[in-house]
Amino acid sequence: MDLSAIGIETNFSTLDWCIVVGYLLVVVGVGVYVKRYITNVTDFIVAGRGLKTFLAVATMIGTELGLVTVMYSSQKGFSGGFAAFHIALAAAVVTLVVGLTGFIVVPLRRLKVMTIPEFYEKRFGRGVRILGGIILALSGILNMGLFLKAGSLFVMGITGLTQTAHLNIIMTVLLAMVLLYTTLGGMVSIVVLDYIQFVVLSFGLLIASLLSIRYLGWSNIIETVSRIKGQAGFDPFDSEGFGVPYVVWMFFLGLVSCAVWQTAVIRACSAENTRTVKRIYTWASIGFLMRFLLPYFLGICALVYIVQPEQEALRGIFAPAHGSADSQVTLMAMPVFLSQILPAGFIGIISAGMLAAFMSTHDSYLLCWSSVLTQDVVAPWFKRGLSSKARLLLTRVFIIGIGVFILIWGLWYDLGQDLWDYMAISGAIYFTGAIALLVFGLYWKRASKVGAYAALVCGLLALIGLTPVQNLLNPLKLRFGFTEEIAVEKVTKKMVLVAQDIPIEEITTKTVEVYKMIGSEIVGLAVIALAILAMIAGSLLFPRSRTSSEAKE
Repeated sequence: MDLSAIGIETNFSTLDWCIVVGYLLVVVGVGVYVKRYITNVTDFIVAGRGLKTFLAVATMIGTELGLVTVMYSSQKGFSGGFAAFHIALAAAVVTLVVGLTGFIVVPLRRLKVMTIPEFYEKRFGRGVRILGGIILALSGILNMGLFLKAGSLFVMGITGLTQTAHLNIIMTVLLAMVLLYTTLGGMVSIVVLDYIQFVVLSFGLLIASLLSIRYLGWSNIIETVSRIKGQAGFDPFDSEGFGVPYVVWMFFLGLVSCAVWQTAVIRACSAENTRTVKRIYTWASIGFLMRFLLPYFLGICALVYIVQPEQEALRGIFAPAHGSADSQVTLMAMPVFLSQILPAGFIGIISAGMLAAFMSTHDSYLLCWSSVLTQDVVAPWFKRGLSSKARLLLTRVFIIGIGVFILIWGLWYDLGQDLWDYMAISGAIYFTGAIALLVFGLYWKRASKVGAYAALVCGLLALIGLTPVQNLLNPLKLRFGFTEEIAVEKVTKKMVLVAQDIPIEEITTKTVEVYKMIGSEIVGLAVIALAILAMIAGSLLFPRSRTSSEAKE
């Protein structure tokens, strides 16, 4: 997509490039500098379990407020309007409940585990730990596989660069910088850098939101969303928008993002004590709310800007009259919008914060999945255990290997759905089974090894929620959806023409019969229910052996 060809020029200047490059060099230098504080694998993975409340909150939100978060959230705001705010509210409410009750995270911290699969071994045995570690790593690495694509699209939209080769070079350099300071510094460097980037990006997003309101006008924003989206732009329960199943799915994802997903749970494992864990999550609920709200709002502002009468060229790309724009295109709406309204200099600060956030998320995720592979997949095979030095080396090797994989995957994979929905369903490969293992393993004494295996295997069915997988099943007539006749202008990329495979622009009739794929939220909820049933049935049919202490009771 060449924006310059249609007369769209960015405000990104040489000054902005200097700001971006200078900032990135500083944060990488800090990350490499703290290598001197790494003495063992516990320091490397969980920062010596010495994180206090507010530093842990900042680094947790800093990790979760990555560039990919801003991109997929702004895309949801662009496509869903103000109704998308329900996702932020769900995340905040669930995180607050976890903070007040200590649900899941306090027992995990009390057990002093470094990874969730480590808990699997303590509760269900080594085999469950290895299988759980493999599934967790597979899901997590696939989940972060499109981070580079999101970063590439941001760079393209904000700077006006249109050559794919340039973007690939930029993203490869960024990934190399992440690999450098993550490999050397581990969790200590991540904590330091996340804190810096949390502050920079928080203020940047807030100021960008205020400038957007000033540029577009609050009443204009409300009226435009109402005109374009109708009731569905404000009511998440409206069937024309998100719908009830999607809202329920978001509450499950709120629990997952704070209490089940390894990159967040590792902050609980790194906390000073269990009291600190509760404080972290109580305060983090505010951050989880804002990390979604601000990007959603920027996405809404991008929609309002693009559909204005004077933006006919942009409207043809991002909001075509017939059908809907490709998900990869709508991801660029927010950065293109910012490139038009932000002044030179400030746009460089915002971009530096965004790209630093991109690196912040990558470093935490790389450390997380590499430590899972080391601690939970490889180490359990060694009866005598691995030395701390060997674990450090192996973790660093995995960091580099994962980095190479996500570079290839992110630039190759065809998205085919909103990025947030891809993130949710790829993560569901792990967390649909993990929810059952964590909840029943921590709070139900009768949960057994067989039930754990069954729940983990059921989680793999979440793969059906990925659009490319559904597309592969279509020629086999294994369609997970239904047919419906709708108006041509309502056809979206998620639908497949039943009668003929022709471009939507060439259809001459007013209505067309389409095949609607079942949403990822339906797949996710169904797999969660199946995993829970599998855990209960497996545990009742194949009870766990009681320990000697339990037998005496």
